[in-house]
Amino acid sequence: MSARIVVTGIAGFIGSHLADRLLNQGHIVIGLDNLLTGSADNIKHLDHRRFTFINHDVTEHISIDGQVDFVLHWASPASPTDYLEWPIPTLKVGALGTHKALGLAKAKGATFVLASTSEVYGDPLEHPQAESYWGNVNPIGPRGVYDEAKRFAEAITVAYYRYHKVNAKIARIFNTYGPRMRIRDGRAIPTFIAQALAGENITVFGTGNQTRSFCYISDLVDGIIRLMESSSNEPVNLGNPKEMTINAIAQQIVAMTGSRSRIIHRPLPIDDPKVRQPDITRARELLGWVPHVTIDEGLRRTIDYVKQKIG
Repeated sequence: MSARIVVTGIAGFIGSHLADRLLNQGHIVIGLDNLLTGSADNIKHLDHRRFTFINHDVTEHISIDGQVDFVLHWASPASPTDYLEWPIPTLKVGALGTHKALGLAKAKGATFVLASTSEVYGDPLEHPQAESYWGNVNPIGPRGVYDEAKRFAEAITVAYYRYHKVNAKIARIFNTYGPRMRIRDGRAIPTFIAQALAGENITVFGTGNQTRSFCYISDLVDGIIRLMESSSNEPVNLGNPKEMTINAIAQQIVAMTGSRSRIIHRPLPIDDPKVRQPDITRARELLGWVPHVTIDEGLRRTIDYVKQKIG
C-alpha cells in the first residue's frame, strides 16, 4: 500500500538511497534538505511524479500540506570533518531539527523514525555494543557536538513517544559506506579509495589497530525499511557485525585498486573510538534483518563509483 513519506536530509548519502528504495516500492516521497552537506547531485535522477524536493532548513518550522504517513529524520552533518566545520548547525539539527520533525509527525499522526548513530556509545567500554549500553561520551570534546546532539535527539524522540504517543522508532546506525558518499569528507573508506586511486599516501590515524564494522548501504536501507514498518519502539542497532581494523581495510583497498600507495600514520584524533562493533541480536529477532553484502562486493561497487566521480 502506497504511503506519503517525508524524508529530511534527502540529499545526503543515506537519505538519497532511502528515496530510491521508497519510490521503487511505490510510495510518495517529499524530501527536505538545506544542502549544507547534502548534494543536489544525489537526487537529480529522481525526476519522478511521486517525488517532491523542498529546500528547507529543518531547524525551522516544517509545514507539509495533506496526509503524511511517515517522517524519517535523516538531516544532520555526519562526518568528523563536518562537525568540526559546522558545530552549531550539528547541534541545532539534532535538537531543534528533531523537535520540528517530531512536531510534524505529531500533527499528522505519522510514524517517526530517527536516524541515530553508534556515536551515542562514544568510545565504548562495552564490546560489542548492545542497545542496553549507555555509552562513554565526552560531552565537551570535539566530537561531542555530534554525539550529544544525537543523544538529545533520542531523548526527545522517546519523550514524544511516551508523552504524545507518537509512534517513534530509533535506528542506531553503525559505519555505512557505498556510492554517493562525499569522496574526501574524512570518513575512512571513501578517503582511502580516493587516495589509492590517486597514488597518494593512505593516511591512517593512530596505530590503525582500532576497529570498525562496515555495512553496505543497500543492507542498511533494508534494515531502515524493516524498522519503519515494524511494531518496535525500542532503539535498534543497524550495522554489520563483521569487525575489521582500519589497517586491514586500508590494505584491502590498496590491493583491490592495484595502487602503489603507502600506508602512513598520523596522530589519533581526540576521543576517536578504539573499537566499534554492533550487537545486532535485536535487529535479527525483531526485524529478521542481517546484512548480506560482503566487504569485497561492497568495496568493488564503491571503488567503481569513486572512479566514475574522479574521472
